[in-house]
Amino acid sequence: MSSITESRAPRPTSRDTLSFLTGQIRQIGIFIALLVIVILFQALTQGRLLTAGNVSNIIVQNSYILILAIGMVKIIIAGHIDLSVGSVAAFVGAVSGVMVVSWGWPWWLAMILSLVIGALVGAWQGFWVAVVGIPAFIVTLAGMLIFRGLTQIVLGNTQITPFPDEYRQLGGGYLFPDLFPASSSPAEWITVGLGVVTLLAFVIQQVTGRAKRVRLHLESEPAGWFWAKTAFIALMIAYVTYLLGVAVGSRGTPVVLLVLGILVITYTMVMNRSVFGRHVYAVGGNRHAAELSGIKTRRVDFYLFVNMGVLAALAGLVFTGRLNSAGPGAGNLFELDAIAASFIGGAAVTGGIGTVVGAITGGLIMGVLNNGMSLLGISTDFQAFIKGLVLLLAVAFDIFNKRRANAARG
Repeated sequence: MSSITESRAPRPTSRDTLSFLTGQIRQIGIFIALLVIVILFQALTQGRLLTAGNVSNIIVQNSYILILAIGMVKIIIAGHIDLSVGSVAAFVGAVSGVMVVSWGWPWWLAMILSLVIGALVGAWQGFWVAVVGIPAFIVTLAGMLIFRGLTQIVLGNTQITPFPDEYRQLGGGYLFPDLFPASSSPAEWITVGLGVVTLLAFVIQQVTGRAKRVRLHLESEPAGWFWAKTAFIALMIAYVTYLLGVAVGSRGTPVVLLVLGILVITYTMVMNRSVFGRHVYAVGGNRHAAELSGIKTRRVDFYLFVNMGVLAALAGLVFTGRLNSAGPGAGNLFELDAIAASFIGGAAVTGGIGTVVGAITGGLIMGVLNNGMSLLGISTDFQAFIKGLVLLLAVAFDIFNKRRANAARG
């Protein structure tokens, strides 16, 4: 018999659970805030918020902001900011409109080239930030002006419309609209099937991930909280599946929701499980220490802006397709919405902290606020005031938590 025995972690107590939740208040708070806002507006709008059609509208109307937030949160984690994404989205939408409508190019070729143009724009800005060393705030502020001007030049201060139906599907279409009408059983089962697959994949990933951490004695999350959190998110997935596929007025799965799902999964894995993701967090946490440890911080910065350019281009395609129009005023204030979504979702002002899921949650909070206030007939000026107040409170909450943590350590 071996004389070496494994040490077992003590059974967590209610005090351990409370301590864990207190330490995770930043991440937990945004989900609670989203839940409270949804319940509040569901009551104030007398049930109109969580109807099938309105949930689809929330997803489609905020899809381009959520796409931008995925890239923006990575920029913020690394300690930078990007003020140009709205103008880049408008510029790419304008260029794609010229290629498709004015020149008659195939829609798929125009979309591919638009993403390439977005990558080139990101490389241009990444060069000034990473190689020349100009602060990202200045570079992207200049980019905001440059690409807004180029948008107006490309369009000649006029709108381009209409776009082919295939192009428009990305921004406002639903899966297999020609094969199955939205009211038919096959379309419902496709949506339900996708929801069930998503639900099973989520539960399996959560359970296997926890089991692995327990085997390695790395798990700090209390079992009760883990199962409560997993069950709650699983119920949310099931309910959204019901609304999109089965409920009265459902129209099936929006194409852009599938795109968002792929992006969230991909970028979450990149940030959590790849070397590049760890480098991004290291650069944002302490750039000098990252350089001393051998991380090529300039290369990280460059690729972050290339990535942001591609996502801005994708957001421009989605927005243009949804509106069926490319105009000189497109993308106005998109950058502020994406930045707000990232900060509300838990990203730290000083960098080094943030998650893709948090940014998506922050974007949904902004989207539900916009939609709920519109259903209540609140004017846009009051909507802007309330959103600004929410952003200010989110950043103040982040600073308060950081000071509390520092006081506890000191």
